[in-house]
Amino acid sequence: MIRVQEGQCGLCIHFGDHHPSPELVQIRRTRQASETLVDDCGHPRHAPLNLHVTPSAGCDGFELAAA
Repeated sequence: MIRVQEGQCGLCIHFGDHHPSPELVQIRRTRQASETLVDDCGHPRHAPLNLHVTPSAGCDGFELAAA
């Protein structure tokens, strides 16, 4: 498990936002994620790129998700 901090994708509202899951809720609640997890970035600016990111990735489009 890795520790996810504010500013990283695992805590961003756009991380996996097309298919909310209990796993995403757990990451946001505990701030810990699997080292192998990869999910979609749903940020509107990045949509044409079809990005797949890890919870520890980050960008300037970060928006904190509710826990």
